[in-house]
Amino acid sequence: MALIKFMMILIVLLVGPVSLTLAKKPHLITFRSPNLYPEGIAWDPSAQHFLVGSINNRTIKSVSDAGVVETLISDDDLPENVTVLGLSVDSVNNRLLAVINAVEPLPEFNALAAYDLRERRPVDFKGNAYVTNAAGNFIWKVNEKGEPSIFSRSKAFTAHPVDRDSPYSYCGLNGIAYVSKGYLLVVQSNTGKMFKVDEDDGTARLVLLNKDLILADGIAVRSDGVVLVVSHYKLWFLKSQDSWGEGVVFDEIDLDVEGFPTSVAVGAEDRVYVINGHVLEAMKGNFGREMFSIEEVRSGKESEDENIWVFALLGLGFAYLLFWRFQMRSLVKNMDKKTN
Repeated sequence: MALIKFMMILIVLLVGPVSLTLAKKPHLITFRSPNLYPEGIAWDPSAQHFLVGSINNRTIKSVSDAGVVETLISDDDLPENVTVLGLSVDSVNNRLLAVINAVEPLPEFNALAAYDLRERRPVDFKGNAYVTNAAGNFIWKVNEKGEPSIFSRSKAFTAHPVDRDSPYSYCGLNGIAYVSKGYLLVVQSNTGKMFKVDEDDGTARLVLLNKDLILADGIAVRSDGVVLVVSHYKLWFLKSQDSWGEGVVFDEIDLDVEGFPTSVAVGAEDRVYVINGHVLEAMKGNFGREMFSIEEVRSGKESEDENIWVFALLGLGFAYLLFWRFQMRSLVKNMDKKTN
């Protein structure tokens, strides 16, 4: 009996956790915040909630797994009606970085704000931050003192033709992500290209991909090295075997076009989420929306790989069970012989 229990525990250990992961449905968080129109999203691992900005006011809000919304930051030092664009959580220094921008007819305003996540107040810069300039096709660097400088204006950024009649042809370098191996990955909306930028000198090289990432907007990196790139209509899953000299799009998922997703974040357990902020409505002046959503997106091909592992583990467990039954029969026969 003890051996039977052991075998059953072994099979559960082999199969159980993977099966539970596959059984979970993609997570959808619907939340209410009138006229928010969030463009950027970030995951705060310490507080275990999402952070979202707004296209038309100077606030940053937290959104829980259950869709509970709280105002995390309301910065009266910023001009009214500015746009809070990209967000990034610096877990090492426990701060939130936010790209602030004002568009016409408002007076020009561009800034990078840093907030203490514990005290919810502006803080000094600690460590470098990088911000793309979409119109000028260059990258800003803001050092630990908060001093900005042009970090990279590589010729690689303007080496590819742009169709000036295409939507958002004016939008060049856009999403940017730092990789701990000493480089940045940045995507370009109007060409669909990706670049690898050295963190020491700003030199940039084109990443050779098997397809262009047309209208690429946000970018994020999972802990396993998989890169996620979002556009207004699609999410791409990419990987590389040579630290992004080359890369391959191994899956792409169609998104809710009406939701107009603009940013991607990696949440708990490396789960991938996009923000459906309906930003295009606000850009057209159609305000009044109250409901928005944060949607988990999964790769179908990664799920197929997990299914293969499940069946392999089930087969392994079944093989152990058959082996045990064979051993038990042999044991019983031997005991019968000794008894006789």
